[in-house]
Amino acid sequence: MADDTNRTAQRVWVVDDDRAVRFVLCTALRDAGYRVEGFDGAAAALAMLASQPPPDLLFSDVRMPGDDGLVLLDKLKAAHPQLPVIVMSAYTDVASTAGAFRGGAQEFLSKPFDLDDAVALAQRVLPEPDALAAAPVPAAAEPGTDQRPQLVGDTPAMRALFRAIGRLAQAPLSVLINGETGTGKELVAHALHHESPRVQGPFVALNTAAIPAELLESELFGHEAGAFTGAQRRHVGRFEQANGGTLFLDEIGDMPLPLQTRLLRVLAEGEFFRVGGRELIRVDVRVIAATHQDLESLVAQGRFRADLLHRLDVVRLRLPPLRERRDDIAHLADTFLAAAARKLDTPPKRLTASALQALREHDWPGNVRELENVCWRMAALAASDTIGAADVDSALHRGGGPRTRAAGDPGQWEALLSAWARQRLAEGAEGLHAQVRERVDQALLEAALQITHGRRAEAAARLGMGRNTLTRKLGAGRRRGG
Repeated sequence: MADDTNRTAQRVWVVDDDRAVRFVLCTALRDAGYRVEGFDGAAAALAMLASQPPPDLLFSDVRMPGDDGLVLLDKLKAAHPQLPVIVMSAYTDVASTAGAFRGGAQEFLSKPFDLDDAVALAQRVLPEPDALAAAPVPAAAEPGTDQRPQLVGDTPAMRALFRAIGRLAQAPLSVLINGETGTGKELVAHALHHESPRVQGPFVALNTAAIPAELLESELFGHEAGAFTGAQRRHVGRFEQANGGTLFLDEIGDMPLPLQTRLLRVLAEGEFFRVGGRELIRVDVRVIAATHQDLESLVAQGRFRADLLHRLDVVRLRLPPLRERRDDIAHLADTFLAAAARKLDTPPKRLTASALQALREHDWPGNVRELENVCWRMAALAASDTIGAADVDSALHRGGGPRTRAAGDPGQWEALLSAWARQRLAEGAEGLHAQVRERVDQALLEAALQITHGRRAEAAARLGMGRNTLTRKLGAGRRRGG
């Protein structure tokens, strides 16, 4: 424990079991003029708190022996609700950030952090000694039992997103999520619901682009029996289903203009009529909308109501595309491969360095969803427990690449092969026959395994070769792929 001799300065406590972190942070705060004391755990800080007044500000790590930082936060807030607490952690995810803010933390500081940023944060958070105002402590929501896939990431952009979700989950505000297709917009919406006081209520999702325009009104607001041809019974719409919870409207930019008007009234007044109904329905629903489109441009084109945009866009969250957070690819791929292994009941497959490099170099136009699909294909089709660059290359070229498009025309792939061969020969390449034969073998083997869902004996029979030959060729391709 350390103490500064300046008794006029504001008091700051630092609780962290990592001695190095504790030392450098305490030193930086002292240099900034604060009186600082350091503690190696929650027990030491609570013992000191029993014998003297609370500090003006407290920094606490999350993962520590004994009581962790969130337990310490609960105890501090129960006894001293006005005490500002900054929670620190190297494990920045939605659960930890939301738990910190739900417990009353003033801020969340991701490790490793810049000392200047930590001091600036203290200066911004720390109230003046005579200006502490009483504030209500956010009520802790009971944790839900949600088992949906979780957001994964440790890059600065994702850490900032997790902090934003942690804060916004507690606020009854409409949120507009912007992001390219496949970035995980529904996962963000579900996290906002799961960490909110509405967690015990329903989470209802609707992709407005997936419902025909003539049916969308009924899906949103419901209809009465006889409201239109085929409406034989009353149908409860998504707004009623989400009462007391959260309604997630994906691809909101595709909503027809007449329905935008009805949606605006529900958002403004919390009430609506079912299609063909006369009973006014009142609901308490938090609406979270998402789109991959530029809604401002749609407003300028007259395709989206400006007043609806303002109503939805109280807070906007932007999801970065995967190409902007390539450092998350390894973690994401390991997560997807592990999930695939559990589903397929097989040993988890590992990526070689060359395979990971191939994944990092891809542009991922389909973002995280594309990466997930690629990992599932590799988990099902890779010949061994080690995934090489050849496996990645094969998986990335399935589902719409040049090889697939060429398959529709028996002559097209031959023309492409001929053009490629002429170019390579003109460049002085040698040994093309062996290279092409190996690539053709691999393409045929992988296609057969995909069609037969990995059953090698059936794949060999479909190709007219023995199973041992198929296994040998797969092994040769794997060795070449690294």
